[in-house]
Amino acid sequence: MRDAEKVTVGVLALQGAFREHIKAIKRSGHNALEVRTVEQLNEIDGLIIPGGESTTINKLLVKYGFRKALDNFYKSSKPIFGTCAGLIILSKKVTDNKFGLGYIDIIVDRNAYGRQIDSFEEYVDLKKGQNLNGSKFHAVFIRAPKIKEIGRKVEELGSYKNEVVLAREGNVLVCAFHPELTEDLRIHQYFIDMIRKSKYHKKS
Repeated sequence: MRDAEKVTVGVLALQGAFREHIKAIKRSGHNALEVRTVEQLNEIDGLIIPGGESTTINKLLVKYGFRKALDNFYKSSKPIFGTCAGLIILSKKVTDNKFGLGYIDIIVDRNAYGRQIDSFEEYVDLKKGQNLNGSKFHAVFIRAPKIKEIGRKVEELGSYKNEVVLAREGNVLVCAFHPELTEDLRIHQYFIDMIRKSKYHKKS
């Protein structure tokens, strides 16, 4: 892969499972950056908000001045991918009356799949025709949130027991599980393709 074809994916590294995402991006053949300061958002083509403690991540976003910077990043149409806690952070509304950033029109129930001891692995169904290269994905659910409702512009990309677990609206991708904890890079590659298309359209 030529350097010109590579993208730089940032992973918010304030708290949570950011190292595994960094490894997945590098295994995909692209550049990865641990994002710890607002200024680093200018160095990346797309951003991953990883799993972790959503309440803690949200507090750190405020503490380190990320909220307005993330709004600008989102409005610039650069792709953002939230996994597990990241999904909660990006959502429009959380059922316990806590609101997310509102970048994707979904209503979320935190930890709805159970506590840490209820973590499980299962195959989720991927929607055909979405460049995900297969119908099944081995997913790891850890204190996973449930998507209770989706807006009319939100596209379902994956489901588990008829519940949406992978979705996209515009430049925002979210999933309820942890794709970085498996060897399957398809979902990370899908996000990288979102970034490539975003860069292409800006240049054209």
